[in-house]
Amino acid sequence: MYSGAAAAGSPRRDFISVTLGPEEAAGVGGYNNSKAWRRRSCWRKWKQLSRLQRSVILFLFAFLAVCGVISYTSMGETWKSITNKSLDDQRTEQEIPRLKLANPAVLPAPQKADAKHGDYPELSLQKPPKPPHVRRGPSNLQIKAPRRDTRLKTRHDTMRAVEELVEADKVEKTEKSIISWRGAVIEPDQSTEPSSSKITELEKPSPVEPEDQKEPVPINERQLAVIEAFRHAWKGYKDFAWGHDELKPLSKSYSEWFGLGLTLIDALDTMWILGLKEEFEEARKWVANDLVFDKNVDVNLFESTIRILGGLLSTYHLSGDSLFLEKAKDIGNRLMPAFKTPSKIPYSDVNIGRGTAHPPRWTSDSTVAEVTSIQLEFRELSRLTGDEKFQKAVDEVMKHVHILSGKNDGLVPMFINTNSGQFTHLGVYTLGARADSYYEYLLKQWIQGGKKENELLEDYMRAIEGVKKHLLQRSEPKKLTFVGELAHGHFSAKMDHLVCFLPGTLALGAHNGLAADHMKLAETLIETCYQMYAQVETGLSPEIVHFNLHAQKGHKDVEIKPADRHNLLRPETVESLFYMYRFTGDKKYQDWGWEILQNFNRYTRVPTGGYTSINNVQNPSNPEPRDKMESFFLGETLKYMFLLFSDDIDLINLDKYVFNTEAHPLPIWVPA
Repeated sequence: MYSGAAAAGSPRRDFISVTLGPEEAAGVGGYNNSKAWRRRSCWRKWKQLSRLQRSVILFLFAFLAVCGVISYTSMGETWKSITNKSLDDQRTEQEIPRLKLANPAVLPAPQKADAKHGDYPELSLQKPPKPPHVRRGPSNLQIKAPRRDTRLKTRHDTMRAVEELVEADKVEKTEKSIISWRGAVIEPDQSTEPSSSKITELEKPSPVEPEDQKEPVPINERQLAVIEAFRHAWKGYKDFAWGHDELKPLSKSYSEWFGLGLTLIDALDTMWILGLKEEFEEARKWVANDLVFDKNVDVNLFESTIRILGGLLSTYHLSGDSLFLEKAKDIGNRLMPAFKTPSKIPYSDVNIGRGTAHPPRWTSDSTVAEVTSIQLEFRELSRLTGDEKFQKAVDEVMKHVHILSGKNDGLVPMFINTNSGQFTHLGVYTLGARADSYYEYLLKQWIQGGKKENELLEDYMRAIEGVKKHLLQRSEPKKLTFVGELAHGHFSAKMDHLVCFLPGTLALGAHNGLAADHMKLAETLIETCYQMYAQVETGLSPEIVHFNLHAQKGHKDVEIKPADRHNLLRPETVESLFYMYRFTGDKKYQDWGWEILQNFNRYTRVPTGGYTSINNVQNPSNPEPRDKMESFFLGETLKYMFLLFSDDIDLINLDKYVFNTEAHPLPIWVPA
């Protein structure tokens, strides 16, 4: 193409010439942005690639296709789950109110303490409803030991503790387990308020039997007063006698008997029952770290069995903490040398470090009560450990006593010789010291073993008939029925305070199907035991009383000798009041117990902590404190007080537990 300038004087114009090939001129080939052209262009590029390059690209495309299929399947399941979850949310929102009505919450809603409680600390509701499959203790007894790590979840000592647990329950509904202060196990599958909209397998509520749907029983003012008394006593022990046997509250010191922390061990299950979580935990730490039985010390077989072995076994059953079972096995094994006697009647004393045993220095006799009131504990130890030696040893004693001569219509003498195996000091019969708990354990072993051991029942029934025939009399002027003593055919109107265990034992027997007249006798005897307090100037019973058999002007039914007017803070009357109230519901028994507690506070309470036994119950202005708090004041007296004032029959249910003679509850055996 030609390009040139115009002639001179003409406007200048520029030209560009483009030469087209024949294909382009015809509109064939070249770039025209059409789909057909792009396909031909890609194909040319693909053909230009090497065979290896084309193979790699094809492999990548195939891999991505497979991944896409897998991803599509997974996303489909996710969207399906989300859709179903949304539908479940709607259904669950409608069903939750109905579930709450069918299964009440395990933990009761917190309530404010009554303003008139005064200085007493606020405390929790007493008892949550029982789970439907509650078991207690070892598996072969249908008793399930709760887990150690959650053993203190639902019995609380303050309202604040209840609120904290309820709040924690809202945050974490899938907690492994909750253990009540009754030893009841609430399993994970009993949750009644699911934390998510979908009820998982662990959260499904179990069906609840009608009898288990019970309203929680609130702690009342009198129980609060017992808790305050216990804390006051515990303060003295902790401040001045920690880890030692007994507190001397006036001198702010301690006394030792065995050097095994008797007061602390005796009080363990009391703290559990009262809901004193903090105190229980600090006591447990002492047991774990400081209670050592490998020491060169003589202990009394009877006292160490009922207080230490019984206390450890009871605490194990209530708490489920295996620490206490291990300690119980240790002391149980160390007490076994006592049974290595010619007659199999055990010696009274054992050196638990050396593994030796011996009778008292002054005699080869043991007391009948001591050798026949260790059976509940050793039998239970065999049941828990599977080691028959414990039960075999104590059962041999009972079988031997069963066939012995020297009884008087079922009444036994007070002493038995460890060499010959025969009763000694024949002709003296009492339900007081040295014989009392023999009769108690006849009945309680029969109950513990499921009411199958007829020899025990036979001996018990015969003994009660012997009491009626030989030991019952009526006083003047109020005609109080009391239990005296028989010495070589001569009746004595002497009655130990220890005998006041009998009304409760008779009531327990009647409750378990024995003769109805046992309950009538129990009612008359508990009136007598109450009068042993009411007719005394301080309102506290002496250790021993003598009853007037003949009316005398100006004289009461009860006479007290100077040597007998001391009070040791004993539990027997309060124990029987507890049984009588539990079985009859008569409020007067609670009122009588309340009077006794008030008088303990008035005449035996030490301001700096603790309570003291007193020498003179007849002198209100100067009861002459003895400066000693017996371990059984915390282990028995205050425990029975708390139970007496409770209206909750499941607070140590007497159809499931039997108390040893130191007030430590042990389970009644139920066939597996």
